[in-house]
Amino acid sequence: MAKLYFRYGAMNSGKSTSLLQAAYNYEERGQHVLLAKPAIDTKGASEISSRLGMTREVDFLVEADADARALYAEHAEGKDIACLLIDEAQFLTPEQVDDLFRIAVEDGIPVLAYGIRNDFLTHAFPGSARLLAISHSLEELKTICRCGRKAVFNGRVVGGRFVFDGDQVAIDEGAEGAVAPEVTTYESLCGSCYLQESGGRLG
Repeated sequence: MAKLYFRYGAMNSGKSTSLLQAAYNYEERGQHVLLAKPAIDTKGASEISSRLGMTREVDFLVEADADARALYAEHAEGKDIACLLIDEAQFLTPEQVDDLFRIAVEDGIPVLAYGIRNDFLTHAFPGSARLLAISHSLEELKTICRCGRKAVFNGRVVGGRFVFDGDQVAIDEGAEGAVAPEVTTYESLCGSCYLQESGGRLG
């Protein structure tokens, strides 16, 4: 039986690099894969890009109200697909994660989903919470904090300062594509450094 895999980690833990490497490994053996990501991730438009400079076009984008299984079936028609790979899976809806589970179990296609667990306030993204609940396999991709400890949280930085208020989703120029006055970035933090920056606040 094919499985649903969730490979997660804090920001800058190499999730997109790992996804692109997995796609390469399949294709090096003559197998075909499909790549997708949620449409809400406007960074890179229809591309998956890694910090190492690798980029690749996705085969399809998943809109917020889309049936992910139907989209997969549409793009897989007439092709011998070995695997479906999903980037930024935290932005999927719980229902779309259920679609991924059905692709694995009922359609027999392994699904590798990559994403982060928690937002900058340490709250689980709905898609990630569902993936943690129903995935057959969970794998943590590790990265380190600026202090050298293992990073588990994602700090939001606006204009060079950590912030602890705002919308759950803010990609590059602001929440859900809105133009913000200052650039929004993220930094991976260990628990100790997160509490230090937040003044002891969790969520």
